[in-house]
Amino acid sequence: MDLEKRPRGTFEPRVHPGDQPPEPRALREPEAAEGCLAVAIRIPVRIVVLVLVVPVRMLWDALVVTGRFLNDALLRPLGRALLWLGRAVFVWPFVGLWRYVVVPVGKALGWLGNVLLVVPVVWLYRRVLTPVGHGLAWIARGIGSAGAWVAGGVAAALGWVYAQLLTPVGHAVAWVLKGIGAGLAALGIGVWTAVAWLVRYLVVVPAVRLYTWVLAPVGRAVARCGKGLVWLVRMIATGIGTALYWIARILLVLPVLVLWRWILAPVGRVLAVIGREVWDALGHAWRVAGHISLTVGRFLGTLLRWIFVEPVRWVYRSVLTPVGHVVRDTVLRPAAEAARSVGRATRQALAAAGESVRQARAEFRRMLFGGPREPEPVGRREPSGREARTLGSSTTALTKD
Repeated sequence: MDLEKRPRGTFEPRVHPGDQPPEPRALREPEAAEGCLAVAIRIPVRIVVLVLVVPVRMLWDALVVTGRFLNDALLRPLGRALLWLGRAVFVWPFVGLWRYVVVPVGKALGWLGNVLLVVPVVWLYRRVLTPVGHGLAWIARGIGSAGAWVAGGVAAALGWVYAQLLTPVGHAVAWVLKGIGAGLAALGIGVWTAVAWLVRYLVVVPAVRLYTWVLAPVGRAVARCGKGLVWLVRMIATGIGTALYWIARILLVLPVLVLWRWILAPVGRVLAVIGREVWDALGHAWRVAGHISLTVGRFLGTLLRWIFVEPVRWVYRSVLTPVGHVVRDTVLRPAAEAARSVGRATRQALAAAGESVRQARAEFRRMLFGGPREPEPVGRREPSGREARTLGSSTTALTKD
């Protein structure tokens, strides 16, 4: 068992299907990163971890073998049986119900619905509603034509009234309204001019002078005072913030930085080295335990084979097989031949009995109803093959003499 550090770039052989070869240390970090602490920790940790991991690996391999055996011998057949039982209890009855009950009933209901509803409705639409609709449409078109003729006469009368009566009256009313509108417009312009002059000199001019000489100077003074106040508040806040920053840096940041740099970081590096070595030791011990478990399993398998399998095989080959051959040659084959002979004799007897029954039935039918009628010969008009054809005779049915 090699517990020393592996050479750079080497891999250990794959033993178990679940084991993966570890990544070489040369690919993870340079050799110069390891110090005396890692070398001093590696061997004791690997020894201790190996002692702890070997029973766990052997127990794990035993559980894996037991699980595979149970899966192949018990769980998989049981699952197949439960699947078949589930199909027989739940699937096949519903399939049969759907195929032999629901589908035929649905087809019958569809046929009845087609015969009782669709066909009568289609006949009613084609033979009753369509002719009635065509008649109503023809009547409506006739009424529409008459209405259009009446509407044309009314429209002509209304057009004459509009052109001869309403248009002159409208022109006169429009001329009167234009005169009234011109007078009202002149009056409105005068009133608007007076109101605009009063608003300008009573409202706008005093407001402009108030803004220019009073509100603008006061606003500029207030703005300057606000800027000064904001600058003062900003300077006070800056001073307080700077003081709090330095206080927090001195009281919190620098101690935390010192604690991290001089205590936590070295301790973390040591713990990282220890953890890495423990992890590597666990991987190495797991692989070595796999070798040990494989060796122990092979030994136990060989021991079981020589204790149980080989004696059973010898008994089967040396004792049971000759005895079985003797029993087959002396008992089973003669019994099978006798059974086949009895079967042939029985079939021949049954065939003879059936033939006798058929003959008796035929004789009884012939005795009651007589024999079958003989077919009458039909005269053929074709010449026989021995007669020769001549130019004066014919062999067809239409020209034969």
